[in-house]
Amino acid sequence: MRMTGENSSGNSETTMEDVKNLIKKKDDIEEQIKAYYDVLEDQGVGVEGPLVDAEGFPRADVNVYQIRTARHNISCLQNDHKAIMVEIEEALHKLHAREKAKRERDEAEAQEEAMEQQVTLPSPFARVDAVTQRSPACGAGLRVGDEVIEFGSVNTENFQNLQNIAAVVQHSEGKPLRVAVIRDGQRAQMTLTPQRWSGRGLLGCNIVPIQR
Repeated sequence: MRMTGENSSGNSETTMEDVKNLIKKKDDIEEQIKAYYDVLEDQGVGVEGPLVDAEGFPRADVNVYQIRTARHNISCLQNDHKAIMVEIEEALHKLHAREKAKRERDEAEAQEEAMEQQVTLPSPFARVDAVTQRSPACGAGLRVGDEVIEFGSVNTENFQNLQNIAAVVQHSEGKPLRVAVIRDGQRAQMTLTPQRWSGRGLLGCNIVPIQR
């Protein structure tokens, strides 16, 4: 008569839905126990009250069969209740343990991904050491401290000196350039369009080479 969850075999993962189903079964068992206690109360006897009279004969003032059946079922249901409470506790433990393991796994994967990204990032060849407000560079999102790994057609492999960047800028006035930088250990990409503005030059920033 034991009532157990279908997913308690250990072969399948416990879910919150499983826990809800177990709690519902627990509530159902408690309702059944209450109903049988009501039967005993209606008969005027409890779980331990005698069912025979002083002479040892079955009492005629109560339904002996109904009382015995109610008492037996209460005993069985109380065992079921203890068992399902254990199942609920185990299911919650498994659920919490799995959620904790998932969080730890996600954190480890994120850390590993960040480390891989740092390892695979190319070496920067220049650094932004000044950005003027309301300039094309400022509007594109360049920040002081950004380390340049790509500026249009110039990259780590072909960079020789700042004249490479200057040449790209001069030939790209009014044309969007893809710029990639390392910022806080992460790759950041933006589009910068060299153009005339109220300040000097076409960018409004100062870039210095990084000695390698």
